[in-house]
Amino acid sequence: MDPIEHATLKAALRGDRECFESVIRARSRALFAVAYAVLGDAEEAEDVVQETFLRAWHSRWRLRDPAKLPAWLTAVARNRACDVRRRRRAGPVEAAGAEPPEPADAPSDRPDAKMAGADLSRQVQAALAELPEAHRVAVTLRYIEGLDHRAIEEAMGLSNGALRGILGRGLAALRKTLKPMEAA
Repeated sequence: MDPIEHATLKAALRGDRECFESVIRARSRALFAVAYAVLGDAEEAEDVVQETFLRAWHSRWRLRDPAKLPAWLTAVARNRACDVRRRRRAGPVEAAGAEPPEPADAPSDRPDAKMAGADLSRQVQAALAELPEAHRVAVTLRYIEGLDHRAIEEAMGLSNGALRGILGRGLAALRKTLKPMEAA
């Protein structure tokens, strides 16, 4: 992810619409990943991202340090996604029924490659959905969105050691779940 310049963040918080749109372009994918990791539903995740930016626009005056805007947005998106999931009252996400969002760039145009890629994507999404929420969010932010540890620590309110433990346990659980699929 390209870091957002401090001046852009500062102007966005002051109400500069162009700068706020730059923040939206830079952060929307990561926020979608967080919301999707919590909800397992692409449409709901998109709604959460939109609501996050609306809330951020209306509440931007509360944030004093522009450098904290990206982490604040991530926390708002995560909290909003948790609210949506709680209201659902359906219990845990049914991974088998959840359709992962379409990847931006498909690995190949061959039908068999697309089917294999889609099947692998479903398996990974199902394995992610089985993880506890904190593990799912941390793994998604680190290995799918490519955020560094410091950004994830700030977004999730964790220490470095706690994040490393969560990532380690999350990856171990994913390996355990996906290993039988590898042998097949």
